[in-house]
Amino acid sequence: MERDEFIIRNAIIHILDSAVGVPVLSDTLLELGPDLNEFLRGHIYKIASSDEIKRCEFNKEESFVYETIQNFDENNLIKLSKELAQYLYTIMNQNIEIPPADVLMVTYQIASTMHLAILKMNYKETYVHLTGKDETYGNYNDIIKQTATLPAATTKLSEAVLINLEDYSLQVVEKKYDVNGVKTNYLSQLFLQCKGKMSSKAKLNIVTKAVDQINKKYFENEFDKQMEVKSIIQNEIEEKGAIQIETLGEKMFGSVPEIKEEFAEKLEKYNLQNEEVKPQNKLTVKKFEKQFLTTDTGIEINIPMEEYKSKENIEFITNPDGTISVLIKNINRITSK
Repeated sequence: MERDEFIIRNAIIHILDSAVGVPVLSDTLLELGPDLNEFLRGHIYKIASSDEIKRCEFNKEESFVYETIQNFDENNLIKLSKELAQYLYTIMNQNIEIPPADVLMVTYQIASTMHLAILKMNYKETYVHLTGKDETYGNYNDIIKQTATLPAATTKLSEAVLINLEDYSLQVVEKKYDVNGVKTNYLSQLFLQCKGKMSSKAKLNIVTKAVDQINKKYFENEFDKQMEVKSIIQNEIEEKGAIQIETLGEKMFGSVPEIKEEFAEKLEKYNLQNEEVKPQNKLTVKKFEKQFLTTDTGIEINIPMEEYKSKENIEFITNPDGTISVLIKNINRITSK
């Protein structure tokens, strides 16, 4: 999905600052000039193409948000957005750990399908200059702190919701905050009242953590085996675009049944044993393209996985005394950085 496929239609912004005591709700839509259009499109695209999104479904019997958008009419965006903003503010006001924010509600379409984006723009602290004039000393410049600055266009939002208004499917990015002393995904659990699966990034992190634990336990002194296991993950993503967890253990540890079983048990704790991990953002899998090694003598080596697999330019040699030598071959020149 390309950025230009996201067509922004209308938008409205509401101020949900718990320090004010009441939400400041707008009665008019924003005027969407080219710059603001790109600002909104950029944020929505970052969310839709992120591997941090959770795909969710409404609890249709309990969700106020689902009930509110059931008869969605874009001409009624102002009224609808105010109801949703008021509901979100009530939740925020009851839980002081949830950060204040401005909330943008944006209608957009992809092809002929309408969507509603709820973008929670948590405030940032920034410093700006201030100029003034003093009757005695003349012009003066100063620096002041702004405590309610919105995230920049280049920032990735940590809290947002994208709703498909055709099938009411959800894409959610969220953070946990204290609710009655318990870290809670309040956006999905309290505001949206929806349930969903773990994000691709979270799944991949669990898989790689389990692999690292196995490597440390069984192959701490077998460097080649550690590299081989990680290259299998990289191959799966590169060739198939996804990791089938059910078969991954066999490919990595199939020759040692007890290790394969232990790996499977680690993933069963998260109900991932039959899941597919399908990253869509290149940055998520970039870490598998290279291996960063550090020796006990403090030497750091950065090895592209392609170079490791080809074996033409690098070789790992286990010496009779148990130490490892790294032979880097076919060097034409070396650059210092």
